[in-house]
Amino acid sequence: MSRLFDIAVIDDDASVRAATNNLLSSHGYIVHTFASAEDFLRSPQLQGASCIVTDVQMPAMSGLDLLIHLRAQDHRARFIFITAFPDENVRARALKAGAICFLCKPFAGPTLIKYLDNALEAHRGRTDT
Repeated sequence: MSRLFDIAVIDDDASVRAATNNLLSSHGYIVHTFASAEDFLRSPQLQGASCIVTDVQMPAMSGLDLLIHLRAQDHRARFIFITAFPDENVRARALKAGAICFLCKPFAGPTLIKYLDNALEAHRGRTDT
């Protein structure tokens, strides 16, 4: 299942991008990494991303701003937020805007994989008609 979906990982921390890329790649996902939301928005992977794993707090455009922007453009990729600075108000806003989950760094690899698999299974169910 996983090879059918492209995953975008967006984080301004290079070590988090690399670790998340390694984790997801080791599970067979096609992963594209970006240092900012703006880099992702300018990329050819924008339209093909089935799930976006993004940091909440980044310079310029936050992960939450990215979700709101993409939903306004009718982009339906699943969102998983990761953050080193958990804030209940931001978490509630992210989930209300349609995020699948909100994980605190450091997060357990199996937890991310579980949410990602669930998000992609829901995506598959929505597109298989």
